[in-house]
Amino acid sequence: MSCHNGSELQVFSSSGQLFLQPFWDRVKTWEALTRSPFFPVVFSITTYMGFCLPFVVLDVLYPWVPALRRYKIHPEFLPSALQLLPCLGQTLYQHVVFVFPVTLLHWARTPALLPPEAPELLELVRHVVFCLLLFDTEVFVWHVLHHKVPWLYRTFHKVHHQNSSSFALATQYMSIWELFSLGFFDIVNVTLLECHPLTILTFHVVNIWLSVEDHSGYDFPWSTHRLVPFGWYGGVAHHDLHHSQFNCNFAPYFTHWDKILGTLRLAPLPARLCGCDRCPSDQGLRCILHLNQEKNT
Repeated sequence: MSCHNGSELQVFSSSGQLFLQPFWDRVKTWEALTRSPFFPVVFSITTYMGFCLPFVVLDVLYPWVPALRRYKIHPEFLPSALQLLPCLGQTLYQHVVFVFPVTLLHWARTPALLPPEAPELLELVRHVVFCLLLFDTEVFVWHVLHHKVPWLYRTFHKVHHQNSSSFALATQYMSIWELFSLGFFDIVNVTLLECHPLTILTFHVVNIWLSVEDHSGYDFPWSTHRLVPFGWYGGVAHHDLHHSQFNCNFAPYFTHWDKILGTLRLAPLPARLCGCDRCPSDQGLRCILHLNQEKNT
């Protein structure tokens, strides 16, 4: 019986590898590009901008599309060009001036060699989840430390809190120390787990998307925290509370560390789901009555 189960598992694993192999073979046809020292920076910027762009478009359309008020966390807030352009400029500047030289040094010391085989599908999923959990833990510790130590907050983290109402392009509006810290955690995790290059790319894409979504200012029915059960994942309204109240919700994605250490604060229900007569469903996302109660507790 155990031999039979082992054979089934081996066949399933092989099927998972075969599922990804055609895509990996296609990626390898671009090996000259992926092994270029420019690739990490170009990939990071284009992925980040690609995820930010839909939310920027929504902000542009917002004044003319009243239905968007139902999903915006702060219906009265709309980022101006004076807020968007510095965020965009700082992201590009830091990647070109600081991130690119570091990736160039790393490329010169350890040139990337792409393996011929794709990873197994279950292995890819498992490693991406483990990387997210590790990243969430590391950033939680870093984040709490940089809020509890005034010098660290003023010197390194305060810049990220200059926009109390977050928007997509403010995701990477941070000091270079904070950017390098997040990048360091990222690299350490995929190295410790010995992730396949395709797994690393997948993790980067997922990580960038989740961080942009958390700062987007929009809470849609298909947002990630509505897809993950049992309240395990915080989401955009959860992270928005951190930006507005500072002393809660320090973990970037999941909720378990904030629960354990008593820093979790639940986001108010969307007004359209609240059912209280003080919250007309077309007046934006947050239940104002419940939000005020939350602030006073």
